[in-house]
Order: sequence, then structure tokens, then C-alpha cells
Amino acid sequence: MNGKNIVISCCAALFSVCGAVAQQRLPLSQAECREMALLHSEGLQQADNRLRQAELDSEIATAAYLPKIDGSATGAYMLPDMDMMGMELRMRGTYMAGISLTQPIYAGGKIMAGKRLARIGKESAGEQLRMARMDVLVEADNAYWTYIAVERKVRMLEGYCARMDTLRRQVDAALAAGMATENDLLRIEAKYSEVRYQLQKVRNGSDLCRLSLCRVIGAELDTEIVPTDTVVVASEPVRLVADMAGRPELRLLEKQVAAGEQQVRMARADALPTVGLTAGYTYYGNIKLGSTIDVGGGVMMPYTQEFRDGIGIAMLAVKIPVFHWGENRKRVRKARYELRNAELELQKNSRLMSIEVQRAVRNVEDGYLLVGTAETGLRQAEENLRVTGNRYAASMAPLTDLLDAQSQWQQAESNLIEAQTQYRIYETEYLRATGRLEQ
Repeated sequence: MNGKNIVISCCAALFSVCGAVAQQRLPLSQAECREMALLHSEGLQQADNRLRQAELDSEIATAAYLPKIDGSATGAYMLPDMDMMGMELRMRGTYMAGISLTQPIYAGGKIMAGKRLARIGKESAGEQLRMARMDVLVEADNAYWTYIAVERKVRMLEGYCARMDTLRRQVDAALAAGMATENDLLRIEAKYSEVRYQLQKVRNGSDLCRLSLCRVIGAELDTEIVPTDTVVVASEPVRLVADMAGRPELRLLEKQVAAGEQQVRMARADALPTVGLTAGYTYYGNIKLGSTIDVGGGVMMPYTQEFRDGIGIAMLAVKIPVFHWGENRKRVRKARYELRNAELELQKNSRLMSIEVQRAVRNVEDGYLLVGTAETGLRQAEENLRVTGNRYAASMAPLTDLLDAQSQWQQAESNLIEAQTQYRIYETEYLRATGRLEQ
């Protein structure tokens, strides 16, 4: 091998390696697809962050029960000195340092209502996390099974094109031997062009479905995904229950009603007395009082006294709302209207979700029947194609019958692909509608 051939071989090997790196193959099952989608989902991460925030809110609400301890330190330098009945008060470098404790004793039930609200918010955030998780799983399953359906159609049409190409060569040879007409060849050419057109459209759709699946699982857009769950078995649905008690949307609406009840209590608490206890201790120093004293014989001497001491204090404060122009009463009425709206929202959406669950159950049942019908149709189309092909080979059937039989087989195969993959999507939607979709 000369030097030029060596360079060409090295370049070809380099390009093939680069192509292999750029086009990564990713075998993917449904379970792996779900797991990758959950790890990649930004919405799920946001829902998890909201849950963490709600947990912190609950801890903050719990802290309202506990006494609050604060410390303070103050320094002052005041000029000029103050005259106090012939004496001078000097506060040059005066300092104070203290500590205080505040304990709420009674707040009209507002602290308890706030604690309950925080707990409801935490539970609501947990339901929102479940709902976001289910949304991710539904999106992942839809993308996965749709991609499988389109890929199966690609392979089906590729086989159909190969069959049409073989038939075209046979008719072309028969035409050369004078055993076929040009009209037969034209019919095959037209049908062959139609199938190739369908194949190109399905290939384009397959690439778009691949891109959508890559986005869902967080893979690079040039990744070649190879689904491993290509054999779809539709098992007969049993014990389909139209129960939506575990659905997160329903629980969120119930939590909204519970939160409205606590909002009414908090609004009512504003009209009730509050009682609080405050205790503290303050130490002060470098406060000087200067004057002159008569030491005898008319002699006056300057005299300075410095004050350093600490004082403690304890106070019990009671605050009673007396007259606020009906503000508190109106706030309670407003909170009650909001509670009523939450109850109406629960009633309305409960009916809508009940219809959605019934539709999901019906889709699973009908989807299973459609799979069975499609399987029967495919068996009949395959038998019809076999019989028609044998009759055409024996010159006992026209070409149009064979082309019609092939078209019927193509449609039956396509129907089965759609029925099987759609049935799996219906299963996921049913679990989602009943709140039982888990990883």
C-alpha cells in the first residue's frame, strides 16, 4: 500500500470514528425512559424545590410558638453636656447592653391557624410534586410509544417497498416476454411511487418523534434511540375502577378548602385580644454626673459621680381591638366568600374529573377491543394476500386484485400498530386519571 492510500484509509477511519461519536446509540426500555425523564425534568425539580420551601414554612410557623430572645448594644457620645439643676450630665461614651425575651401567650388562635396553614401548604406541595411526577411519566410514555409506532411503520413500509420492487421486476420481465401489458407496469410504478412517498413521510415523522423523545429524556438531539420494548402485548384489562380518591388534583382542591377554613379563623383572630409577655435585662455605664461641693471656708471642689448598673423589667401586655370601623368583620366575611369559592371549585372539578376517569376506563376497554379487531383484520389481510398472490402467480387473478390485497395488508398492519401502541398510552392515562401512576 502506497502513502496516498494510507492517508486515505486513515482519514476514512477518522471520519467513521467521529460519526460514531456524533451518532450515539441508546438502547431504551420504557422503564429506563421513565427514569431518565424524571431525572431530567425541570418542572419536577421545581416542584421538589416548592416542597422544600413548604417544609421550611412549616418550621417557621412552629417557631411562632416559641419565645424570641433578642440582644442589643448601644453606644452614645453626646455633646454638649446637659445642665440638670446646677449639675452637668455627661454622656460621652455611654453604653448600654441588654437582652430581652418575648413570649406570645394568646393571639386569638392566629398562631394555631398559621401552623395549620403551613401544614396544609406542605401537604399541597407534596401533591403538586406527585402531579408533576405523573405529568412527566405521561409525557415520557406518549413519546416512547409514539416513537415505537412510527418506527414500526417505517419497517413495515420498507418491507412493502421491497415487495413492490420485486413485483415490479417480475412484471417488467413478463412485459419483455410479452406476458404482461404496459398498463400493468404503469399501475405498479404508480403504486410503488405512492408507497415510497408514504415511507419518506413516515421517516420524517420518525425523526421528529426521536427528537421529541430525546428532549423528554434529556439526551443529545443526535442520539440514535433504539427502543427495546418493541413487542407490544395487550393484556385484557381487569378490575378497572373509576376511583379518583388518590388523584393529586382532587386532593389539592380539598387542601384549598381546608386552607380557606384556616383563613377564616385567622381573619376572626384579628378581632380578638392578644396577650404577650416581655422580660428583659439592660446594663448601662459611663454616665457621669458632675458638680461642685463646698468643702468649707468657701472652697468649692469639683465632684463627679459615675453611674454603672443593670435593671430588669417584665411586662404583660394585653391588646384589645375596640373600634376599627368594621374592618375585622369585613375581613371575616371576605374570607368566608373565598372559602365558598373553594368549595364550589371542588364541586365543579370533581364532576369534571369523574367524567375524565370514566372516559379513561372506556378508552382502555375500547382500546383492548380495537387491538383484538386489528389482529383479526391483519390475519384476514395476510390470508387474502397469500391467496391472491398464489392466484396471480397462477394467472388466475388480475394485477389489480394483488395490488388491492397488498393495500389492505398495509392498512391492517398500520391499524394493528396504532391500536397496540395507543392501548399502552390509554393504560398510562387511566393510571394518571385515577392517581395511581407511579414509577
